[in-house]
Amino acid sequence: MRYLILSDIHSNLEALEKSLKLAEGQYDQVLCLGDLVGYGPDPNAVISRIRPLAGAIVRGNHDKACCGLMGAGDFNFLARAATDWTRARLTPEHIEFLRGLPSGPVQIDGVELVHGSPVDEDEYIFDSLEAAQAFRVAGAPLVFFGHSHRQGGFLLTADKRLQPIPLAAIKDDGSASLALQQGVRYLINPGSIGQPRDGDWRAAFAILDRDRNRVDFYRTPYGLAATQEKMRKEGLPGPLIARLEAGR
Repeated sequence: MRYLILSDIHSNLEALEKSLKLAEGQYDQVLCLGDLVGYGPDPNAVISRIRPLAGAIVRGNHDKACCGLMGAGDFNFLARAATDWTRARLTPEHIEFLRGLPSGPVQIDGVELVHGSPVDEDEYIFDSLEAAQAFRVAGAPLVFFGHSHRQGGFLLTADKRLQPIPLAAIKDDGSASLALQQGVRYLINPGSIGQPRDGDWRAAFAILDRDRNRVDFYRTPYGLAATQEKMRKEGLPGPLIARLEAGR
């Protein structure tokens, strides 16, 4: 069984479509780690596209804020502005869809899916301390998480050594493979589809191959200028438009 793992799409339809095109024929089911909406210009189109494809979706903090399940008081002013804009444009059907998404962790085929961390759905995993806390409460040896918008993650060896997952440089539309080893535990972030923040603007995703016991990480360029032009026309904040091309 092969799973296409997507996270943090953030209403970026161009990035989503390019990623799906690149992954075509390489997966059996889609799993999504949340934040379908927020920041970008196409919230309804992204939900319409991903909803029939995904076998499981866990909610993200922007999903909760944009459908009214939580306030946006903890967001910075740019994120709050994008949340208000998104709330005003989501269809009633899509609001109810977002409201019905489950919180993580969700388990599929022995894999745990969370948006932020197994500790809490809104917690970040940026460093080894946060990773160690996540490993202590994780309910599976393989956990996929999002929220940080950084492709990669952490592993915990059988003798309890915690280290970042080393990733080789990835060419356009290429991949880097990680062989999953027996007795090793993993926290894996596929990266963000629509809003990467690891210094690489290209859309990021991963494919888990359960038969080959490996994860392939992908990066793909997409129609960035088209997304930015949509955001300008909709009056979304300028810094959100600019940060897309910086990958920050």
